[in-house]
Formats: sequence, structure tokens, C-alpha cells
Amino acid sequence: STAEIAANAPRYRRKSSTFIDGIHDVQHDKSALAPAQLYSTMSGRLFHSGRIAIVMVGLPARGKTHISVSMSRYLQWLGVKTRIFHLGDYRRATVGEGGTVPQDYFFPNASPASVMLRQKILKKCREDIYSWLNHENGQVAIYDAVNPTASGRRSLAKEFAKHDVQTLFLESYVDDDRILKENARNVKISSPDFHGMDPMEAAQLYLRRIETKIPVFETMSEQELNYIKMINAGQSFFYNNVNFSYISHRIVFYLTNLHIKSRTTFFVRAGTATQEDSYRADAPLSEDGQAYALKMTETLLKHREQDRQAIIDQGGADIPLRPLTVWTSTRLRSIQTADYLKEKGFKVRQRSQMSQINPGMCEKM
Repeated sequence: STAEIAANAPRYRRKSSTFIDGIHDVQHDKSALAPAQLYSTMSGRLFHSGRIAIVMVGLPARGKTHISVSMSRYLQWLGVKTRIFHLGDYRRATVGEGGTVPQDYFFPNASPASVMLRQKILKKCREDIYSWLNHENGQVAIYDAVNPTASGRRSLAKEFAKHDVQTLFLESYVDDDRILKENARNVKISSPDFHGMDPMEAAQLYLRRIETKIPVFETMSEQELNYIKMINAGQSFFYNNVNFSYISHRIVFYLTNLHIKSRTTFFVRAGTATQEDSYRADAPLSEDGQAYALKMTETLLKHREQDRQAIIDQGGADIPLRPLTVWTSTRLRSIQTADYLKEKGFKVRQRSQMSQINPGMCEKM
């Protein structure tokens, strides 16, 4: 089959759905600078940081792939050549369409046949990582896999070091059942294995499968390794030896501002002002603007209540909606548009970054 031919190719890399577009995959136009890139180099590598492997750690349904994709987008925005290597893609292509791995594939004491299959898949994935770093001037390779044991992670760090690649481990550790169930429901319910099942029941079944398939998992505590531990989707962080390069600091900064829990964002225009064509005036809302602000508030609150009722109708718990926080610019019309929401007890915060750009001499042109 095509999958078998591809899996046995010397440099196989299946393009996963997470990096087949212009954002997640490496740009081929070497002359173009990324949006936040300040300079370029002959090698294509930036910040004197050398080559780095970011190794994901964590059980399924912990948000590892989401973090990988988000981090790849951020690093590429900075101009750092980044690529994600999903071990699951290599596993699925190796076993072929409709195929499955042996029952003991994830067990530490797996059968010789399972160990050989595991090594074959790992070898193909890592060969592609080295090939990309060595021959395509890649700088950051994100290795997306479970990596459950401390001994395996130590071996991996030593192997990368032999190839002159720095290793940064990133663990997504979750012990909050609510987050686990939400992740499992959002990510796995589209699988044919759960077709027609109740979402909550399917999520619980999937989490039980994880416990059965991967019975041994050791959270990171290796003092000699460089690692970041993100706990419960960013509730807290633990860092160990992550000051080895500028890029490592940028990654830490990004992760502390990353949200992997689902949320809803509403974008709303400010109401019309009494002097629409004057930036300097910073005019208040007009009568039409006030009417718009009231209508917008009523519509938004009605929509949120309908969402809550829809969850209840689908068998979900009758719980309060998540808190709503309102961000406005520092312009008067924007602040006044949110006044009705503020009167109803919602938090309203002013952000200067959201303000209109000063048109300067081009005003009224």
C-alpha cells in the first residue's frame, strides 16, 4: 500500500494536519523575513542558539499537540526555523490504514516484536529530525510524543547531545479531572471509535484506555535535564536548567502566556461618537452610539444564556457560565460602549494596545 511504501522510505515524514499550511510548515522562500524577525543569517539560524530539540512529555489528552503547534507558530513568527515531528503520525503510517499496534506496544516489558516495531518507528522519526536539522538548516525540532519514563528521556538527551543538539523537555502535567475530560471530549470525539456515543461517556472511555495502554508514566524530576513542567494548563510552572539560550527564555515567556483551555472570545465594535472624523477630540458616544451599546450588551448576554441552556439540553450540568472579562481601548467611545456591561458587574479593563492608531497629519484625508 501507499502507507507501507512511504513508511519504508529512507526519509519518510508524513505531513500531519497540524503543519500542512504556510503557518505551521517551514517557508521555502529563504529571502522573506518572518513578521517579527529582526535580521537574517547565512545559516538561517538566529540568536546564536544553535540547534534545539524540544521534547514533549505527557500522557494523551494533556494538550501536547496543541502546545506544539502554538509554540511552532510563535517561534516561526520570530523567524526561527521550526518543525513539528509527531511520533503518532509515523506510527499510524507504519502500521498502515486501519492497522493497530500490539496490545503491549506501550508497556515497558513489551514483547520482542512490539519492541522492534517501536524502535523502527522511533528510528524513522529521529532520522527525519536529524536530516532536517543537518541538511535543511533547521533550528528547532519539536518532538511530539509521550516519552513516559525517566530512563528513556535521559537516553534521548544523550543521543541528541551526540549530534550537537541541545534538548529542552516540556511536560504538560494534568491531574485536574475537569481539564482531562474537556481535552478528551474536544480532541477525541471525532474518532470513529466513539461515533454516536455521548460526549462525556466517550471522554471517560478514552481516559480509561490511556490508563490501560500506558500503565507506567513518570513525571519529570531529572535534575540534570533541562525541562519545563506546565501544570494543569498553566495554573503553575516549574523550571529546571532553562537558561541555556535566548530562545529558551522566549519559550518560557510564551508558555506563561499560553492558554490551552477552550474559551470563547467576542469581538465588538465601539459605538459611534459625536465626532466620528476627529481623532484628537476623543469624543464621547452619540445617541446612536449609546443605543448601540445597550443593544450590544443585551444581545451578548442573551447569546451567553442560550449557550448555557444548550449545554443543559444536551445533558450537561446546570452550572454558571465562565466569568466574562471585557477589554476596551483607552479611547472614550470604547470605554463608554462597555459601561452597560460594567453596570451589570462584569470586569472591564482598559488596554492601550487596543486603541486606534493615531492618524497624525493624515487625519480627515
